[in-house]
Amino acid sequence: MVRVKRGNIARNRRNKILKLAKGFKGAHSRLFRTANQQVMKSLVYAYVGRKRRKRDFKRLWICRVNAAAHTHGLSYSKLRSILKKSSIDLNIKMLAQLALLDKETFTALVKEVS
Repeated sequence: MVRVKRGNIARNRRNKILKLAKGFKGAHSRLFRTANQQVMKSLVYAYVGRKRRKRDFKRLWICRVNAAAHTHGLSYSKLRSILKKSSIDLNIKMLAQLALLDKETFTALVKEVS
């Protein structure tokens, strides 16, 4: 049986993993086996983080709209239901932007629907 030396291919594969592990601490960035485990774990964290970011931003927007609605004597859920009944289709992100950056428009919107 012929001996196969995987020189370039194996080195390239390892270097690709070590390149992804750049910036990790200690052996996690230097030794292939630990770096490989850490890179796989970091890719899982990145995947989960992309899903989590959407959740976190939605919570932030709801908090902002709720705080702005409370200044007008409403809660977030009451404001959303009033807007829905008035057939004003503004998503949460846009409501939060209005509440944060353009308080006059938000006030006018609340006065319009209530």
